[in-house]
Amino acid sequence: MAVIALGKRIMVIGGVGTNQLPLKVVEMYHIDEGKWKKRSVLREAAMGISVTAKGKWGRGRGWAERRDYRVYAAGGMGLDLRPHNHLQHYDMLKDMWVSLAPMPTPRYAATSFLRGSKIYVLGGRQSKYAVNAFEVFDIETRSWTKFPNIPCKRAFSSFVTLDDRLYSLGGLRQGRLYRQPKFLRTMDMFDMEQGGWLKMERSFSLKKRRADFVAGSLSGRVIVAGGLGNQPTVLETAEAFHPGKNKWEVLPAMPTPRCACSSIVIKNCLLAVGGVNQGLSDAVEALCVSDS
Repeated sequence: MAVIALGKRIMVIGGVGTNQLPLKVVEMYHIDEGKWKKRSVLREAAMGISVTAKGKWGRGRGWAERRDYRVYAAGGMGLDLRPHNHLQHYDMLKDMWVSLAPMPTPRYAATSFLRGSKIYVLGGRQSKYAVNAFEVFDIETRSWTKFPNIPCKRAFSSFVTLDDRLYSLGGLRQGRLYRQPKFLRTMDMFDMEQGGWLKMERSFSLKKRRADFVAGSLSGRVIVAGGLGNQPTVLETAEAFHPGKNKWEVLPAMPTPRCACSSIVIKNCLLAVGGVNQGLSDAVEALCVSDS
């Protein structure tokens, strides 16, 4: 399912139900009230939707706060198991979904983020296989622009933004034709000001091959931790890329090695929530990195 925080509300979109089929259900949890409320459903049931949100400032109780959010939901996979090219926005005040211009590349399980008035959508999958499409939707002109493809096509990779750069990290090169699946140490870097992928030195590669790992930016560094690699068990190692030094540094290992975690950066800490070890994990742990 897709999950996004909207101030003091948490919105949950689509996903897979107990019958293993995609859902069109949308629900919202109000933190102050401690209650769930059903919202307007999706037009089509879908899993693997990529979601981001843009807020507007209002004023309440004497303080400026975000009162109105527009939630943007891209892609997904429906009941027919085909990837969607849908882009929809949810108007919270009207409790209504509106269709926007479709994505050039249908996909599910993509990564999306908002920068200014543009929504960046990267990667994802079609059927079992990864796509390397990189496309940007302009909220003001309501149009899509194709950006240069991610140089290395892989599944279960991570994307992190830091300053004016976007980092595409690790992942699994899938076996197709006569190629064997392979965990990667690859890091590709996109300059969002110049609009192109930069040529990377070998020293910029991750220390460990990994996929399906936790990633985020903390104190001017790109952080990766856990995941799956060439060893038979899940990874516990963590490392940080320092753009000023152009190299990776070893960080303290995860107390509970895991892959497939949910994660979020809060107050200069990267939280890793749940995931999989030999079975499902209920661990909640945080890596905090100081400026020094």
